[in-house]
Amino acid sequence: MAIARNILRQVLLDNQRDIEQYDIFRRDYDLSSFPLQVFVGVRRSGKSFLLFQKIRQMLAEGHGWEDMLYLDFEDQRLEGFTADDFNLILECHQEMYGKRPMLFLDEIQNIDGWQKFARNLADRKYSVFITGSNASMLSKDIMSALGGRYIPVEVYPFSFTEYLDFLAIPHDDMALDATESRARFMKAYNDYLAWGGLPESISLPVRRPYLSSVFQKIYLGDIAQRNGVSNPRLLQLLSKKIAESIMQPISYNRMAKVLSTIAGKVSVPTVSNYVGYSEDAWLLLRVRNIVSAFAEKESVCKYYYIDNGLLSIQLLDIDTLLLENAVALSLFRRYGHDTDNERVYFYNANVEVDFYVPEDELAVQVSYSLADEKTRKREVEALGKFPKIYPCKHRVIVTYDEEGTITDKYGVIEIVPCWRWMV
Repeated sequence: MAIARNILRQVLLDNQRDIEQYDIFRRDYDLSSFPLQVFVGVRRSGKSFLLFQKIRQMLAEGHGWEDMLYLDFEDQRLEGFTADDFNLILECHQEMYGKRPMLFLDEIQNIDGWQKFARNLADRKYSVFITGSNASMLSKDIMSALGGRYIPVEVYPFSFTEYLDFLAIPHDDMALDATESRARFMKAYNDYLAWGGLPESISLPVRRPYLSSVFQKIYLGDIAQRNGVSNPRLLQLLSKKIAESIMQPISYNRMAKVLSTIAGKVSVPTVSNYVGYSEDAWLLLRVRNIVSAFAEKESVCKYYYIDNGLLSIQLLDIDTLLLENAVALSLFRRYGHDTDNERVYFYNANVEVDFYVPEDELAVQVSYSLADEKTRKREVEALGKFPKIYPCKHRVIVTYDEEGTITDKYGVIEIVPCWRWMV
């Protein structure tokens, strides 16, 4: 039975009023470069609010609701909506306004058969923005179903700059020179390193319960339930082992051996599958060794969490791990991160370099402090040898709060505090 037209019109009108009343924090995403976009990313990273941001931008530019429509397919009033009702959306808008709209379709995967409608919209040259839930249909599934007609927009939790702007904390040079404003800035820096940037968590006085809840939903819903994982406890142990291994390459074989001592026999293929599921849900982001042969490049990797808060709740006393995780995320935001991730690498052979970006010839080491002479020597020597191995115009050591420069025959190595690197 088709959904009633009057119900659909009422939902469309209610959505208009709701979106106009939302307190929208403007994020630094280019939403105008392509007319067909799918927002992809981890749960609770703010994908729906980017739809609202685009709509509010359109309204501010003088467009009216006759130019666009928004539907959230988790709205209880749309219960019973089927693929046969999709064209009714366009018919209702035509009856109300007599114009062709830009469409914003939230959680569209809740409707079986949605793919044909979305592809048809693309073929008919509509502008369409889509989000989908990782629990029901992963980002890569949505992109595959749309047959290359849409481009993905990677949505991350707040960057440090967004975090500061959200809290109205100034971060220009003048603010950092003043005692009171610098103290406020440094508190925000420490909070961000410890608890990350999931938008809904930032205003909470205690963030651990919320982050634990999100993590549970990711690994129990987006990963375990969706992929039919029969032993969620094993999945949780794997996540913790990877959390402990931030900064170090770790192999499927090594993870299988460690987990087998705790949970009984665990095979390498099981570990490979579980890691893949975690990547699909955007919980983990993989970095490969640029110098490795194919098999090792795929099986011995470094992994980072999509948000420092989701890493922080799993371990204690991990300041160094959180610092490197934050640096990794800043690189992913800057250069992108797809399944193959052929933009950001690490190098581990005769020397170890934490990150290498070929397109910018950028090598980055992460060290919480260089006060210890052995640590300083190790990091500087690695960057001193690396230009012999790969093209390297820019060399940086990111620290917690130390800065300076070191000069060698290849030029300057910058020492940069992580807060400055992220801002």
